[in-house]
Amino acid sequence: MEWTDISITVKKADADTAEAIATMIANGGIYIEDYSDLEEQVQAIAHIDLIEQELLEKDRDTVIVHMYLSPEEHPAEILAMFQEKLEASGIAYTLSTSGVEQEDWQNGWKKYYHSMEIGRRLAVVPSWETYENTDGRAVLKLDPGMAFGTGTHETTNLCLEALDEFVKGGERLLDIGTGSGILAIAALLLGAKSAEGVDIDPMCVRTAGENARLNGVQEQFQVLVGDLSDQAEGRYDIITANIVAAAILSLAPDLPSLMGPDTLFIASGIIDQKKDEVIAGLQKVGLQVVDVREKRGWECILARKA
Repeated sequence: MEWTDISITVKKADADTAEAIATMIANGGIYIEDYSDLEEQVQAIAHIDLIEQELLEKDRDTVIVHMYLSPEEHPAEILAMFQEKLEASGIAYTLSTSGVEQEDWQNGWKKYYHSMEIGRRLAVVPSWETYENTDGRAVLKLDPGMAFGTGTHETTNLCLEALDEFVKGGERLLDIGTGSGILAIAALLLGAKSAEGVDIDPMCVRTAGENARLNGVQEQFQVLVGDLSDQAEGRYDIITANIVAAAILSLAPDLPSLMGPDTLFIASGIIDQKKDEVIAGLQKVGLQVVDVREKRGWECILARKA
């Protein structure tokens, strides 16, 4: 069964941004080609200096992010969405597409994705692994091949850690740009009463629904397709947005009407160079930043009404 490989070539400095955008869109999986520190990696892993000439000739100044689409998806639609997000990020890039057999990447993907314990109460576990739950953690199961929102990327991890800390029980949650639904599902497993996910991509309904059923929370989780201003209404106790900085700034004016005096807004997908710009944008619409958390150049901003 042939999938579509969308390859995005960017400068090394922009690789994290491109990877984050691909991770937010891909339902099938992603793969990163990065040869910038090839010698150091080979020495650290294999403890040898001999490297094949083909690898030595790889470009060290660029990174290629591969995003895989299943035969059921529509590459033209995904490409349009992907290009929109890349343009909004302001990075230079080139795109190409090709066909690839599913088995060529999916089996390798499974080798590197394992159970993760996040915060004090949560564990994210691939469905093919057996997890020994010795300390009563909420176990969030995900299927193989779903690179979008697996918890491995710093932005998702930061959001999950915040949810582990702030979900106390009974909350109503809104997840903007829900994708796979991992943040909403995690909140429900941690004790939230209900969750709504909003995304412009209709395919997220299927992906998030599958993950919700896998975790037994499908009755508490509703996925809404469209823009935030069209779909969300009422007041939420927690709002999450693991998307790019430009998208957070764009939706910021809609946030205060959805927030009560104690509502927590958790925003990530923000590279460190964009942190101050996002903080200023949130303050402009009447939000007060209460905490900023960082992992390897990625920021997570927590805010409430001023």
